[in-house]
Amino acid sequence: MKKTFILFLSLIYCISAHAQVKFEEYDLNNGLHVILHENHRAPVVAVTVMYHVGSKNESPNRTGFAHFFEHLLFEGSENIPKGEFLNIVSNNGGRENANTTQDRTFFYELFPSNQLKLGLWLESERMLHPVINETGVKTENEVVKAEKRQRVDNQPYGRFAEEVFKRLFINHPYRWQPIGSMNDLDSAKLPEFKTFFKRFYVPSNAVITIAGDINPDSTKKLIEAYFLDIPSGQPVKPVKYKEPDIVKALCDTVYDSHIQVPAIINAYRVPGRQSRDSKILTVISSVLSEGSSSVLKRKLIDEKKTAHQILSFDYSLEDYGVYILGALPNGNVDLKEILADIDGEILKLQTGLVSDVVFRRIQNKFENNYIDRYSGMVGVAQYLSEGYLLYEKDTNHVNEELSVIRSITKAEIMSVARKYLNPEQRLQLYYLPTKHKL
Repeated sequence: MKKTFILFLSLIYCISAHAQVKFEEYDLNNGLHVILHENHRAPVVAVTVMYHVGSKNESPNRTGFAHFFEHLLFEGSENIPKGEFLNIVSNNGGRENANTTQDRTFFYELFPSNQLKLGLWLESERMLHPVINETGVKTENEVVKAEKRQRVDNQPYGRFAEEVFKRLFINHPYRWQPIGSMNDLDSAKLPEFKTFFKRFYVPSNAVITIAGDINPDSTKKLIEAYFLDIPSGQPVKPVKYKEPDIVKALCDTVYDSHIQVPAIINAYRVPGRQSRDSKILTVISSVLSEGSSSVLKRKLIDEKKTAHQILSFDYSLEDYGVYILGALPNGNVDLKEILADIDGEILKLQTGLVSDVVFRRIQNKFENNYIDRYSGMVGVAQYLSEGYLLYEKDTNHVNEELSVIRSITKAEIMSVARKYLNPEQRLQLYYLPTKHKL
């Protein structure tokens, strides 16, 4: 009942597409960055901590550590018995979760606002003295293996991101996925896990964001009481990786025994999320494949009926991005015919301006998406945190993003399509059932 109440209250909160997300930010003496968003529309509070660590911070022969710690740090601490973290949250009317990307790890609890102190204590326990021992490592290792089997190994098309990234990246750790290698985790020794934690899960590499029904002055005092005495840790220096330009098309084939319908996937290595071009590519995705009136849906599904599903999105990361286009054929349609039609629609973007109707549609869509993204306190906290960690300490990115989208012109859409979406700059991947022939 308490969980239902919390979910209901979080859903009724909504930010106008023209509103500004107000926040306050500062640093503790140990380097922990603090962001506070006060909002009294519902008596809930999101307590979140984001660490600037993801799979790109791992060694090539020890992949999966960041995602592994997403699980391990729910195991307990010196003051929280094994397996009790989740019970404490649910017994006090809250919910919790975490997620890991190539660039960061995000933990959160959503509580009734009178449980703010409890949320802060839980996150300080996670940061200050979690229990990292052989029992916990073995337990969570099995959990991660089960997740990989369910979400990747045995999932139709579950390996497509892995297959794309390992071909587009040669030097950068983006070449492996956050879930990593089970052999690497099996081979790792306990001291290696402890070293990884000590290096990355420290105040100087984290941001704590509190969003919701709070009193800022009392919240600051509580944050100082629970976090100020945690040792800062050594600064984490970002490593810059340079990938060679793709000047000749990469063409390859992958077989998947869990699928019956083949797919054609085109993937392009593009700039990271901080660039304006990345935002423009997101708009191009909307033009091509999002919504019932997108050009690829009209062309391939409605008119020619050669495809029954299409996809187009900008997988935007901190250092680079991957722009992906793809389709699943309808029946026995030749994948090369679908590829030719996709290339034809890209050529139209490269050689002419999108129509006024399409342009207005995508602007309206981004306005609506903006409202949806910030419709709950956890979402607000996440995007404030990402602004600080992933946009070079630009926390106000949360308020600037929609304005950037609105400022994109038709000419820029054409220019960016010309710059990045060319056949000689891409990976062309045929993702096939085991016995399928082209």
